[in-house]
Amino acid sequence: MANSKGRRRRFGAVRKLPSGRWQARYPGPDGVMRPADRTFETSGDADDWLAEKRTEMRRGEWRDPDAGAVNFGEYAVQWVDERDLAATSEELYRRLLRLHILPTFGELDLDEITPPRVRTWRSELLKATGATTVAKSYRLLKAILETATDDELIRRNPCRIRGAGKESAAERPTATVVQVDALADVMGPRWRLMVYIAAYGPARPEELAEMRRPDVDLASPGVWVRKAAPELTTGRRAVGPTKSEAGKRFIVLPVFLEKELRRHLEWYAEKKPDGLLFVGERGKPFRRSTFGRKWRKAREKVGLPDDFRFYDLRHTGHTLATQSGATLKDTMVRAGQSSEKAAMIYQHSDRERQREVAEGINARVEAQRAAAERSGTDLARGS
Repeated sequence: MANSKGRRRRFGAVRKLPSGRWQARYPGPDGVMRPADRTFETSGDADDWLAEKRTEMRRGEWRDPDAGAVNFGEYAVQWVDERDLAATSEELYRRLLRLHILPTFGELDLDEITPPRVRTWRSELLKATGATTVAKSYRLLKAILETATDDELIRRNPCRIRGAGKESAAERPTATVVQVDALADVMGPRWRLMVYIAAYGPARPEELAEMRRPDVDLASPGVWVRKAAPELTTGRRAVGPTKSEAGKRFIVLPVFLEKELRRHLEWYAEKKPDGLLFVGERGKPFRRSTFGRKWRKAREKVGLPDDFRFYDLRHTGHTLATQSGATLKDTMVRAGQSSEKAAMIYQHSDRERQREVAEGINARVEAQRAAAERSGTDLARGS
């Protein structure tokens, strides 16, 4: 078409609106005419904008401006559905979406989520909930929008706050040997072995939940971790693989636990050959709610702080292992932890080294018990 100066425009079209401003339109690769997202003060400004669009198409950088008109809420739910997530991860993602992300972004299209909106959302969320939850929510939002970027639905990820996805949790407390013994006593004979393996293994709660009779090696002594059974908020046991490949491991235990293992297998483990190692009084897998009530009472009786979790017994195990001369790799192997960085820089830790670490833990436990007895502390460890 001819412009106001009489020359023909090679790409797109420009026209003057009744308001006096100028509108630009151009044909996309699909031939559909698309208007600019704004009007221009002069025809020259409109021509410059058209030139930019033509350059984008020549370079293969052009994106359909309507591509981002996809509802974020629907896209986010589909994003979770399409991933092969562990049951606990899926539950966490859906909870974060429901409680912290969709209330703000659920009704918006992908291209309506801007960096200022993300910053405002995060700032408001920090006022309403803990920093750890905010970091997890931000990481999830960023991951979803990164996929939208890869899908060419948006040009750039609007989550650009440096360090916003990092968690800086406070250092967790540890228990003394005397406190671990006291916790085991107060929890009672059915659960004392669980306390000890959590502290001196150290094993995760979901790993303890799926330990079975064949996993016990009385000769070492030790236990195999082959699977995990985290309990979801619905109460369902999600039996599956360990948290990582490193989670599949043999834990060499201090020798003082051999008698505890034998007694537990005889009295409390599920009786069938492949029976669970830890079951409740009615022979059913232990429930987080029931066990939690016992734990809170024991924690209060022993005098540990209210925020001391059963999971924190792992930190006690880490501390004792380190004090017993274990390297960082040794403690990683015992705890079933792994990372690319650790795999490159830490030395090998074999079964014999793990036995030495367990012996070191055993020596420190017995020494601290003896010291406590000499000072008159009643450990009541049982026979």
